[in-house]
Amino acid sequence: QVQLVESGGGLVQPGGSLRLSCAASGSIFRINRIVVMSWYRQAPGKERELVASVTRGGDTNCADSVKERFTISRDNVKNMVYLQMNSLKSDDTAVYYCKASDSIDGNEYWGQGTQVTVSS
Repeated sequence: QVQLVESGGGLVQPGGSLRLSCAASGSIFRINRIVVMSWYRQAPGKERELVASVTRGGDTNCADSVKERFTISRDNVKNMVYLQMNSLKSDDTAVYYCKASDSIDGNEYWGQGTQVTVSS
């Protein structure tokens, strides 16, 4: 199994920045099968949505709503994925989740989430 733990959330004023981190641990055999790691978010009353994803090779994809403001990155040695969030808006307020996808059996692993609140 693989465990994911997010950190870095908190309260920030509009226009501010936060950096989220996600640490993967557990079976090295299964961690090495993870090709895509992603950040999702879920705001109150809304469905969970994909924010950004990154492959083991470093290819990234970001939702249009955050493309100019958020950057996803990955450290394969440390088994970490990051989300740098700049120019935060109140609409970015949500619980942010890390997800890892097993490229062999299709298993999906989720973290417990970290709250990001953008408010003055």
